[in-house]
Amino acid sequence: MNRNDHIKNIFVVGFDERHGADLLQIPDACSFNFLPLLRSEEIVYQQKYDIEEMLDKARGILRNFDGSIDGMVCHWDFPATSITAILCQEFNLPCPSLEAILKCSHKYWSRTEQRQAAPENTPDFCAFDPFDDDALSKVTLDYPFWIKPVKGYGSLLGFRINDAGDFHRAIGIVRERIHRLGDPFNTILAKAQLPEAIAGINGNYLIAEELLHGLEIAPEGSIQHGQYRVHGMIDMVRDHNHKSFLRYEYPSKAPKQIQQRAIDVAGRVLQHIGFDNGCFNMEFFWDKDSDKLQIIEINPRISQSHSYQFEKVDGISNHEIAVHVAVGDEAHFVEGKGPYKHAAKFLLRHYTQNDAVATRVPTKKDLSRLLNEQPDTDVILKLKKGERLSSLIDQDAYSYVLAEVHVAAQTTHEMLENYHRAVELLPFEFEPVDEEASA
Repeated sequence: MNRNDHIKNIFVVGFDERHGADLLQIPDACSFNFLPLLRSEEIVYQQKYDIEEMLDKARGILRNFDGSIDGMVCHWDFPATSITAILCQEFNLPCPSLEAILKCSHKYWSRTEQRQAAPENTPDFCAFDPFDDDALSKVTLDYPFWIKPVKGYGSLLGFRINDAGDFHRAIGIVRERIHRLGDPFNTILAKAQLPEAIAGINGNYLIAEELLHGLEIAPEGSIQHGQYRVHGMIDMVRDHNHKSFLRYEYPSKAPKQIQQRAIDVAGRVLQHIGFDNGCFNMEFFWDKDSDKLQIIEINPRISQSHSYQFEKVDGISNHEIAVHVAVGDEAHFVEGKGPYKHAAKFLLRHYTQNDAVATRVPTKKDLSRLLNEQPDTDVILKLKKGERLSSLIDQDAYSYVLAEVHVAAQTTHEMLENYHRAVELLPFEFEPVDEEASA
């Protein structure tokens, strides 16, 4: 770096030590000073989200900072992406507008924009109020269909509905839990300019959607000063229940022409909604039999679930893209320069809807043994010994994630073998919870 070059101060919304270490691995990390704005334990996976308190704390940090504020990056979904957009607008930093962020992350608003830009790639959908006692009559789709909140992540409160019984059971759960994200999302919606047709669909509404299936792929990229780029395509592989994600694999094995179609559709939709100076990943289903390519959802950020894969296959993580887009200059991303040909983030799940206590979880000795066998396999445990499955926050309706297991290899077959061996070395045991005794 030239001695006259300015070291740029980058504030990180949702900072944690793990992603902080990733940021320091980008090629020109010495050009940046990475500073926590709100730490991950303050902004994600909260039982209660106080949006105004988060914003006030962040504003205080920024106003009291004795130096230039050159950019802001975000590592998480709700509410970090929206909070980042609000702060960037206030402090005149490059970022998509709050309205553009919401056109991605408000599921109903996003579908209406998708239908305008790419109607052939948008599944049938409708919105309804789960607190309406006659809600089922407002759903315009035939069975089976999928329901989910207009604001959610990680399949939270998402249910496959096969009949009226499924619907009413799901609605009972939704009514108990939806306010946790819905109410703070309404606080954010109040700060945006909403079309009249969207203003009535608040954060505690659900969206029903046509049931999709096929190969699931996700282009990830950025738009900067109006220039659209994609830096990778991820395969999102679901487990045997066809509902829960098993792994995020890179590079994609989808046919090249299908990948290009997804890239083209993503660009058309994002430019239609006015998304600029930000990163994204957009999820699609491709049905091989019908050749239909349909949008699942848009995430207005890079995915931290893809960072390991890019690093191991391309030799550089997607944080390189996020940082340079945040400061308004060009990222340096070259494909295929990493030590491996394939990499994936696996989600080691326990399939049950019943609560249980972990009587055994992997120890440091277990993890060391795995590390000795597979030096580049990375494990993040989600559960401690003695904890209940129900203590795990933001799980899907069908399983619990016990660990994230990041694996890289030269072939897909070898990668899968490494994962299965890793699972053998990661012992979990459970005892059922006596609900009556604990009541």
